[in-house]
Amino acid sequence: MSWGSLRLRLVAGGLVAILIALTIAGAGLTLLFERHVTRTIGDDLDVYLKQLVAGIDADAQGKLVVGRPPADPRFADPLSGLYWQVSDDGGQVLRSRSLWDTALDLPQDEPSSRELHHHVIPGPANARLLVSERRVLLTVGDRRAPVRVAVAADLARVSAAASQFARELALALGVLGLVLAAATSIQVGLGLRPLDALRRGVADVRSGQRKHLPVDVPAEVKPLVEEVNSLIDAQEREIERSRSRAADLAHGLKTPLAALSADVALLRRRGEQDVAQAIEAVGETMSRHVDRELARARARGTARQRGGISTPLRPLVRSLMLTLARTPAAQRLKFETCITGEPSVPLDRTDLAEVLGNLLENAARHAKSRVRIGADATANPAVSVEDDGAGIAPAERVRVLERGVRLDERGEGAGLGLAIVQDVLSAYGWQLVLTGSELGGLKAIVAPKDSRDRIAAAG
Repeated sequence: MSWGSLRLRLVAGGLVAILIALTIAGAGLTLLFERHVTRTIGDDLDVYLKQLVAGIDADAQGKLVVGRPPADPRFADPLSGLYWQVSDDGGQVLRSRSLWDTALDLPQDEPSSRELHHHVIPGPANARLLVSERRVLLTVGDRRAPVRVAVAADLARVSAAASQFARELALALGVLGLVLAAATSIQVGLGLRPLDALRRGVADVRSGQRKHLPVDVPAEVKPLVEEVNSLIDAQEREIERSRSRAADLAHGLKTPLAALSADVALLRRRGEQDVAQAIEAVGETMSRHVDRELARARARGTARQRGGISTPLRPLVRSLMLTLARTPAAQRLKFETCITGEPSVPLDRTDLAEVLGNLLENAARHAKSRVRIGADATANPAVSVEDDGAGIAPAERVRVLERGVRLDERGEGAGLGLAIVQDVLSAYGWQLVLTGSELGGLKAIVAPKDSRDRIAAAG
């Protein structure tokens, strides 16, 4: 698929959107997990703080003592990441063994006696600590002294847990991304299916299997289908008008041409052979042009409705050969058929007769003694007409297919026979190919345009 593919663009856009959404979701979930773990640690610190406050007392000398420190053994392990500290306004400081020879650098804060405060401060070994602190009033001698109680935990545990969570989450989101990518591809395929049906409908219209596009389509595509059907109807009407004008013009010229032929015969009887021959050549040229326009107009109409049209080849060839054999120029020739099975050609019988009649007439005009027509028994058979004449040089075969070009200027005709053949075949999506014949002359092959291998095999 190229970048011009709508399917590729939609899938690529969907994948980019999925990637962005999963990246944002992963970052957000990791942040939420980190905050959740931090809150959980904060709740644990609050529990330790309550235990520590319950164990604080003053001895007979007025010194602070912690009778029942928190039971977690990490408070006794140096630099374990879990610490407590108790201080008063007299400069007394008690701290857990885990702090070793350092102290918590608490911020300037004076919470009320029932209020808990949380801070993030630097700790031992440049660690980030989450601190939960509370201010209590303790009776020391005959006065009430404020005591600041704090419990802290290293946030490295939070970072480690968040990193582990992010790795596991990335794997899960990767699997989810693959599932969403597959779902996006399927969704795009389902969404573009009406366009594929529309493409097949256009192909059916072009091939003549149907006249209009199917209207049973989604609402988003229906206006396009209706416009295309309207365009097809307008084109059909225009073609019909063109056919009528061409037919009227051609039939309008038939009568003057017939009168011109009568004048030619009169001139011949008077002995004016040169003038008669010149007028006859002009009349024949005009007649061939009329025949060509009639053939083109008829082929356009029948090709538009060629669904189901099929002409058995063998009976038509037999009829053409019998007709051609009665002409004086063909009585010296031997006509051969090499048709396998009973093939049928998807062309109207009249149009196919126009094509093969012109080819057989040309072959008979230039053949020495043999004319052969062959075909295979495939669905769309390639039909060949060949002779044992002088043939045409490979360099001239392309030029002879041009309109009005004749290599033999001495022969009769206006050089439009092959042009008529090409016009009729083009209306049906077929083509004419000229190549050398095994008989020694020219071989004309009639085949569908998409059958290169069969044309090569036939040629």
